Amino acid sequence: MFHSGFYITAELRIIDENNILETRDALQALCAKTLLQEPGCTIFQLHQCRQDPRRLLLWERFDSEHAYQAHFKQTYTQEYLARNLTEVVQHFITDCVV
Repeated sequence: MFHSGFYITAELRIIDENNILETRDALQALCAKTLLQEPGCTIFQLHQCRQDPRRLLLWERFDSEHAYQAHFKQTYTQEYLARNLTEVVQHFITDCVV
C-alpha cells in the first residue's frame, strides 16, 4: 500500500564517543516528543548501528515538507540541536516505491 508523505532518512554520528548513552537517550526523548506533539509526523524512529555505536539513523515521515520544516522550529528540537551531540553525515529525501 502506498503511503504519501515527506520521507527522510538521516545518518547521524555521535560527536563524543564518551556520550553514546546520553546522546541515544536524548534522541529517544526527541523522537517521543516529536511523535506526541507533532500531528504532521507519523514516523520518527531511531536506529543504532551494531558495528559502530556512534552511527545512528533516523527514519522520519511527515505529512508534508512544511510539517518537516516546522519540526525544526519546535523548542524541544532547538534544545536538542543546541546540545551539539550529533552531526549529520548525510540525509535523503525519498518517496515510497509501489
